[in-house]
Amino acid sequence: MARIAGVNIPTNKRVEIALTYIHGIGATKAKEITGKIGIEPARRVQDLTDQEVLQIREAIDAGYTVEGDLRRQVAMNIKRLMDLACYRGLRHRKGLPVRGQRTHTNARTRKGKAKPIAGKKK
Repeated sequence: MARIAGVNIPTNKRVEIALTYIHGIGATKAKEITGKIGIEPARRVQDLTDQEVLQIREAIDAGYTVEGDLRRQVAMNIKRLMDLACYRGLRHRKGLPVRGQRTHTNARTRKGKAKPIAGKKK
C-alpha cells in the first residue's frame, strides 16, 4: 500500500479513486492532482512508480489542507464560533442544528436519542 498524507491508500484501485480515501480530497481535487502531475486517471496505484507517488505526495503537501490539519482547522472554526457566542456558536454549543432546520420534529441526528418524559403515559 502507498502511504500518502499519513493514509494507506488502496493499491488495487484507480489513482483518482484511491486519492479520495484521504480526508479533504474528493473526486474533483483528485482529478486536479492527477492532471497536474500528468498521470492517467485509469492507472492503478500498484502500477505507479516511487517517483510518481512522491510527486503526488509533494503536490498534496504543497497545495492542499488534508487529514489532521483540516480536522484541526474545522474544530478551531467551530470553537471560534462558540467563543464568539454568536447564533451559530450557540447552536453548536447546545448540539442543535446550525443551518436553520426545524427542530420541533426531526433533527434527531443532531440532538441524539429521544429522551423519555415522565408522566407522558395514557
